[in-house]
Amino acid sequence: MSEEIILYTKDHEWIKKKGDQSYMVGITEHAQDALGELVFVDFPAINAEFSKGDAFIVVESVKAASDVYSPISGTVIEINDALNSNPSMVNSDPQGDGWLCIIQSENADMSGLMNEAEYKSLLETLDH
Repeated sequence: MSEEIILYTKDHEWIKKKGDQSYMVGITEHAQDALGELVFVDFPAINAEFSKGDAFIVVESVKAASDVYSPISGTVIEINDALNSNPSMVNSDPQGDGWLCIIQSENADMSGLMNEAEYKSLLETLDH
């Protein structure tokens, strides 16, 4: 089983397992494209706890501000500090260098998350 399994939410976040109980989170290509050029990312505090579905990060673009929802319950253990000086990294590489944070979760509930094929299918329904 590949460690690079990325799962997606209906709200266009992605999550990827990084370690035993740590998960990297970001927004998808579709989300960054819809938002336009990002100018600011408002991160939660390190050690802040969130429940699955909570709005926990705000990304601001030249068009609008948008909430990012936590795909799992857990504690924020790291944020992508590079985005403070260069938020457009989310636009150029949303599922790479433009990751948002790392969440630690002992019992990550992945129910309701989609694999890549399911997420692409969701995007196709949005385009019509």
